Amino acid sequence: MIRSLLVAAALGGSFAFAPALTARSTDLATTLGDGAESTGALTDEGAEETPPALSRALRAIDADEIEIDLRFLASDELGGRDTPSEELDVAAHFLRARLQRLGFQPGAGDSFFHEYPLNSTALDPDASSASFDETALVLTKDYYIGAPAVYEDSDVQGPIVSIGTGDVDEFEDLDLTGKWAMVKDREGRGTRSLNRRVTDRGAIGLLVAPGAEYEGEPLEERFGGDRFEALVRGRTSYAGSKSRGRRFNATPTTFLTREATERLLEACEGYDAAKDDWFPPVGADTGVRFRDVRALAADGGQVMVKNVCGFWPGSDPELSKEVVIVSAHYDHVGRQGGKIYNGADDNGSGTSGLLAVAGALEAYGPLKRSVLVIWVSGEEKGLWGSKAWSSDPTLPEGYRAAANLNMDMIGRNAPDELFFTPTREHKEYNVLTEVAMKLSPLEGFPKLDSADEYYHRSDQAEFAELGIPVAFVFAGVHEDYHQPSDTPDKIDYDKLSRVSRLIVRILDEIQDMPLER
Repeated sequence: MIRSLLVAAALGGSFAFAPALTARSTDLATTLGDGAESTGALTDEGAEETPPALSRALRAIDADEIEIDLRFLASDELGGRDTPSEELDVAAHFLRARLQRLGFQPGAGDSFFHEYPLNSTALDPDASSASFDETALVLTKDYYIGAPAVYEDSDVQGPIVSIGTGDVDEFEDLDLTGKWAMVKDREGRGTRSLNRRVTDRGAIGLLVAPGAEYEGEPLEERFGGDRFEALVRGRTSYAGSKSRGRRFNATPTTFLTREATERLLEACEGYDAAKDDWFPPVGADTGVRFRDVRALAADGGQVMVKNVCGFWPGSDPELSKEVVIVSAHYDHVGRQGGKIYNGADDNGSGTSGLLAVAGALEAYGPLKRSVLVIWVSGEEKGLWGSKAWSSDPTLPEGYRAAANLNMDMIGRNAPDELFFTPTREHKEYNVLTEVAMKLSPLEGFPKLDSADEYYHRSDQAEFAELGIPVAFVFAGVHEDYHQPSDTPDKIDYDKLSRVSRLIVRILDEIQDMPLER
């Protein structure tokens, strides 16, 4: 969700601007009474009669069923739904199954999955290896990878040549072309600049070998534990844009343990067992070849992740070509520090709420306009899923996006509190918020507070790039935001169901309206 929302929470959790209500919604809010105790939805008694299709759709939204869905999505078994992760993929298949059961059409061509690539540096430790001559070395037992990330598959092999202690004056005139430069490790040694120097002299790799007198930090402490787990987990970046941190590590640095070093030195020409700390002289031909193989877990360094899309065709011959997108991100932040961040409100609430909207559409039947329900991934990493879809929309030929309603964190805080953007104070103010202000009292939200400061910070910002009106609805932040304590037991399921009902009311209301920014 939105990290800077925590600032608003710290300042009291409310915004100074509340957009004015329309004449009808003001009347409806007044019927609540200034001191009304109930914050539940207003009934339609005394107002114009609710059409049968809308009544069916509203009745289809059930707080208990929403809770069942959310408790699964935010369970420990789904591991916080990180992007990418196997648990996120499980959630995607769950959402697809529900859409199929509800009778939705695939929303991404012939598939319910809109897939897009991410760059991934995740290492496959089982497929990575090192060896000298015929002696195999085991990763994390005999050697460690010195880089914080591996950016490409590599297989680097060649003869070893000694550069001694690594002082530039010692090997300045050496031609290291096609060779591994082996340096004696020492306490506190940094290797970045040394790697660059040997690379400039043609080396294909830097091999760091501790001598008998080495008293520095053990390799398992320098490169094992959390650091190695991070290497295996890798870094992920959006493949559709340049990643500032992405670069190819063409010259590998490999650190040997003392035990592995002893075995390698014994294989070197000129080895003198009588000397406790023998090391090949600078420039000496060791007669030993070294090989380092590094394999990424993702094929070609890229992994595919899913947005889940369901298409609900409209009934009007002309208006059906206009598609209203209703969205929610279904990812969260996964595991951190050994703890699961379940993301019940962020955004299990919007995810299960959108499922409820999909069920309401089944009860409603076709609207005049078509609807695309889409659960996007990668929101927590930088709006990746909505960016990828908006860059290449998956709508049937002849159809176009007409509007977007985005749901995020809609299950917590005061029962009658709801935030929207864009308001009348925002340059992108449009008919969607006007309609929302008109209808929100019917679901127990007498006014809508402003979220204009965050217009560009959730998925609606990417859908707005399509040139369509967008609206963002959420219920505010709380002390459990982006914490392991954001759990299903703290969700207000009645409020969540009322927000979902409001989305359905908006969909119904805008069917005959011009949809313009």
